[in-house]
Amino acid sequence: MSEFTQILARAQDGDAQASKDLLPLVYGELRQVAAAKMAREAPGQTLQPTALVHEAWLRLVDQDQAAFDHRRQFYALAAQMMRRILIDHARTLNASKRGGGAIVAPLDDNVPAADARLVDLLALDEALQALARISPRQARVIELRYFGGLNVEEMADVLEVSPATVSRDQRAAEAWLAHVLSSGVA
Repeated sequence: MSEFTQILARAQDGDAQASKDLLPLVYGELRQVAAAKMAREAPGQTLQPTALVHEAWLRLVDQDQAAFDHRRQFYALAAQMMRRILIDHARTLNASKRGGGAIVAPLDDNVPAADARLVDLLALDEALQALARISPRQARVIELRYFGGLNVEEMADVLEVSPATVSRDQRAAEAWLAHVLSSGVA
């Protein structure tokens, strides 16, 4: 059992010191994921990576029923939290008196933001919800990849499927999302 897993288990058992010990172990990686997500946001973004990590951390430690067998499950939940925070933030901006304007994010991690197909984060969330009704695992793959920064092997471990299955799911989900987002039908 790794140090991370031991501390995580103690934190889940209610050990307050373990929660304090866990933050330094995960902060750097969570900050990198958040910075990567925020770098693809529209210019003038008011939410900063540090704030995203802190909010995700607060939501993670506030989980009553969260159970993690290993590090990857923890980061998978962190990915979910970051997605929810970004969506909530986009909704808040969109609803503001100044007209807000939806947050725009690239769908493809491999394409620089300036050249990427940009999609409205709220439209992406709607499309992901629709995909989850059709194929929950494919929607989870997209969430883990683009909001959690997990690679194929890590996603396979979290989802308990083969890396080949994850790759197929990712390709199919990306194609479906591209179609839905370009046609505007979710």
